[in-house]
Amino acid sequence: MNKSQLIQSKIYNVNGHKVLLDFDLSALYEVENRILKQAVRRNLKRFPPDFMFQLSKDEWKELITNCDNLPDKVKYSPVAPFAFTEQGVAMLSSVLNSDKAIEVNIVIMRAFVTLRRHLTDYAGLKERVARLEKEMNLKFKGLYQALNHLLKKEKTIVDRQKRARIGYKTGNKRKQV
Repeated sequence: MNKSQLIQSKIYNVNGHKVLLDFDLSALYEVENRILKQAVRRNLKRFPPDFMFQLSKDEWKELITNCDNLPDKVKYSPVAPFAFTEQGVAMLSSVLNSDKAIEVNIVIMRAFVTLRRHLTDYAGLKERVARLEKEMNLKFKGLYQALNHLLKKEKTIVDRQKRARIGYKTGNKRKQV
């Protein structure tokens, strides 16, 4: 697994936002998580809510429940992590001013671009499948109607054969005694 794929596996969807969590970013930047959080807190003006937010307790519990690949020591942390959007990760490069931070930021930006490209391709594929499904339903609608008609017709023929005949019998010879 290359670095871009590793980063893509650490991008989570929280409330419709694609985010990276602080503990994953600190591992990628090779700094302690507390140092990363400290740098962010010192520069809060650079991180508006659409760049970075702290997960609520409920969001954090849901993420723990849904994601198997979270580290154990993080799962049991009493403090919910910070979540950084793509813009927030870009802003981190100005806060963490090291060669490693710059290198990792470039890879992260490329991972977000790749992810966005995959989502665009997925939307196009989803649209094509829906269109194909609609066309097939229209084509098979007539076939379903014809089959149903034949099944009903066959049922009425079978019903006629089972019914007892009513009416007068003709052409029978009487037995003479």
